[in-house]
Amino acid sequence: MEVSSDSLDTSAGRPLVRRATRPLTAFAGVVVAGVVGFTVLGGVGVVDALFWLVDPTSIELHFREHAGPERLVKAYAVLVVSGLVLAGLWTGETVLAAAFGGQMTEELKRMQNDRAIADLDDHVIICGYGMFGRTVVDSLRSADRDVVVVETDETQYERALATEGVLAVNADARREETLVDAGVRRADTVVAAIDDSNVNIQLSIAASQLAPEVTLVVRVGEEMYESLARRAGADEVVIPEVVSGRQVIESL
Repeated sequence: MEVSSDSLDTSAGRPLVRRATRPLTAFAGVVVAGVVGFTVLGGVGVVDALFWLVDPTSIELHFREHAGPERLVKAYAVLVVSGLVLAGLWTGETVLAAAFGGQMTEELKRMQNDRAIADLDDHVIICGYGMFGRTVVDSLRSADRDVVVVETDETQYERALATEGVLAVNADARREETLVDAGVRRADTVVAAIDDSNVNIQLSIAASQLAPEVTLVVRVGEEMYESLARRAGADEVVIPEVVSGRQVIESL
C-alpha cells in the first residue's frame, strides 16, 4: 500500500472527467481563437464576434454595410466552424465511448460500493490490501464476515473491487473522514495491515478516537513497536515474522 500524507482527490478516480477534459479544452480553444480572429480581421467587438460564431451568415450582412476583408473573414469562419464541429464530435465520441466502453458502468459500480458500505454493521475494516491484508480478507470472507478494504494505491483498490463480495475505499486510512466512509463507528474490528508500522499506529490512534469500542488489530514490523501500538489503542498486535517463525517451529 503506497501511503501519502495528502488525501486523494475523489475526482481523480473519475475516468470520464479526465477523458472529457481534452476535447472540452479543444472546443474552448477554438471558440477563443474564433473570437480573437473575428475581432482582428473583421474589426468588430467581442459580442459581434461571438454572434458570428453562432450564426456565420451574419458575416455577409455585416459586410454589406461595412468595408473590410469579407473573403478573408469568411474563409476564417469556415476554419473556425470546422474546428467547432470536430471538437464537438470529439466530445460526443468521448462521452459515448465512456457510456458503451464501461466507464459509466464503472462509475455506477463505485456508487453501489459506497451505498453498500453505508448499510454495513459489525463488519471488519482492513487497512491495506497487500499480501498480509489479502490473506486476512480471504480468511474473513471464508468465515462469511463482511469486509471493507481501505487502500490508497489505485491498482490495489481496483484489485479489491474486482474480487466478488469485497467492498473498498480508495483513500488514506490515517484520515478520519476515510475511516468514517469505511463505517468505523459501526464496525466490529479494524485491522491495520499496512506494511509500515508508523502508519498503522497513526491510523490506530484515529480509529480509537472515532470508535473507542472497536477492536483494533495492528500489524507491526518489529517488537519495539508493540508497546507503541498498545498505547495507541491496539487490542492485539501482530508481528508477521514472529507468527510465521512460530508456525515453522510447530511444523517441525
